[in-house]
Amino acid sequence: MESTKLKRPKHKGSPKLFNNPILEKLTRTHISIPLIIFGAIAAALIYYGIIEKGFEVPEMILLFFAGLFFFTLVEYVMHRYLYHIPATTPRRQKISYTMHGVHHDYPKDKSRLAMPPVLSLIIATVLFIIYRAVLGDYVFGFLAGFLIGYAGYLAVHYSVHAFKVPNNFLKTLWHHHSIHHYREPDRAFGVSSPLWDHIFRTMPRKSPKSERAKVGTSIDPS
Repeated sequence: MESTKLKRPKHKGSPKLFNNPILEKLTRTHISIPLIIFGAIAAALIYYGIIEKGFEVPEMILLFFAGLFFFTLVEYVMHRYLYHIPATTPRRQKISYTMHGVHHDYPKDKSRLAMPPVLSLIIATVLFIIYRAVLGDYVFGFLAGFLIGYAGYLAVHYSVHAFKVPNNFLKTLWHHHSIHHYREPDRAFGVSSPLWDHIFRTMPRKSPKSERAKVGTSIDPS
């Protein structure tokens, strides 16, 4: 059973996920908060790597882009295998819906287009510990790129749900994600980039040109 069935989403309203008011409040995040937090953390990591650890700027740039590139893979894997975990039991169904299914049901709920900062900061801390153990001091540039990749993903994801399709090269991202939401939830998992969909062969299936045009006009085709 797919964790998010292809069904007509609700473009108004915002569901209640927890009876506990504190937990419920923590599920809602203004998009500016994580962008500011992780942008600042990334800048601090780069500063510390250059000033305190003595990395040359070219080294830091290479590490930064390595972390950024690695994030795109993590984004794809998380979206495909964790967010869309098969809901084979009631418990899994509840977890799946809370993590991601609610977003497919209410894609225009702007308060739930980003992971709560408290949870994402905990995850970032765990990643720092793991990457530091593996990479040593290289972690400062690598994690900075990884976090900027995450911030970029959030910005793209928010934009495709909150704004109309732009008339420039970025419209490909709008089209790609709209297909995932409205036509093929088992494909088009990349949000910030379709790269890994190409590599792992989860690009959208071919469909009549008229259907592609309809889906591609907006993230909200209704």
